[in-house]
Amino acid sequence: MPKSEQFAPPLPEIVGSAPAMQDVYRLVRLAAPAPSSATVLLIGETGTGKEVIAKAVHKLSRRADGPFIRVNCGALHENLLESELFGHVKGAFTGAIENKPGRFEAAHGGTIFLDEINSTTPKLQVKLLRVLQEREFERVGESRTIRVDVRVIAATNTSLEQAVEDGEFREDLYYRLNVIPIALPPLRERRDDIPLLAQYFLKRYGDQHKCAVPELTPLVVDALKAHDWPGNVRELENTLERLTIFADGGPLTADLLRFGRARPVIRAPRGAAPADVPSLIHSLVRAGMHAPRPPHVKLHKFLVDGVERELIEEVLRECGDNQVKAADRLGINRNTLHKKREAYRDADSGGPESGAGDGPPDSSAAAG
Repeated sequence: MPKSEQFAPPLPEIVGSAPAMQDVYRLVRLAAPAPSSATVLLIGETGTGKEVIAKAVHKLSRRADGPFIRVNCGALHENLLESELFGHVKGAFTGAIENKPGRFEAAHGGTIFLDEINSTTPKLQVKLLRVLQEREFERVGESRTIRVDVRVIAATNTSLEQAVEDGEFREDLYYRLNVIPIALPPLRERRDDIPLLAQYFLKRYGDQHKCAVPELTPLVVDALKAHDWPGNVRELENTLERLTIFADGGPLTADLLRFGRARPVIRAPRGAAPADVPSLIHSLVRAGMHAPRPPHVKLHKFLVDGVERELIEEVLRECGDNQVKAADRLGINRNTLHKKREAYRDADSGGPESGAGDGPPDSSAAAG
């Protein structure tokens, strides 16, 4: 397939025709019918739509009639993830009250999508390497070998090459995964797709909430295209759902837009020297107690949850969004870290944590 050829999105739910997406579409169409066991590695920032591309590869492959099984490797502790992937037998560990097949068995004859593969531990990477090489494994607590016929699609939101250099990811596993790499561009590199994506999400959430689809005005389009979208398509999707609700059937106007989240701003007195941390905490508490806040938000959630979130996000930034590193530095369980991030996403879009709806953890459509 020549690169000069124009490619349509491989599935109807994938929206966009920007030049940055053309190579993705071309590679998906090449990768899908490739030898059915050829591994695909999706590389892209959080929220760029890696899962929807994985589904496209599966649906266009010879395994389309088989199962598509998704596993978020960053959501579970190492021991739980091992059991989730490979299954366990009764009595293998505390709480194992019956035999349980793993996700690899469930994906037999189809495709397994390993999201956030970069967060797996060295011990688990050994077992994953064996599955890729030999197509076999044992359940936790059992010596019987199980063989599977499954295609692996893995995804990472950080550089695996850097992880290999840092000794955090096995080099041999990296090469096993990197057979057909597909890099997904961030939304800021495909701004021309934003109006199409916005219209798609407005229609989706108008139908979902049973309300009129609001008109997308030129001023709003310009504002959407000017934003950098650090959360990529997921952030855009959540923003458009919020706008659909706020517009209440009328046109979208620029005053309805709100990017990111409001944070209390604390300024030291003019000419004052930088304070020590306890003094800053004291100032934060005093400022927060008297700062305006939504009527349904209590002080503890406003201040303590806000500080915790800021700390987690800053540590994640310094750790290159590596949840294993960040959890270790914070001194919390990786599963706890993942749950808190999901809660923050819900809160940003008015999800379960704040009483309205939210999109899925990874944008499931129109991402590309």
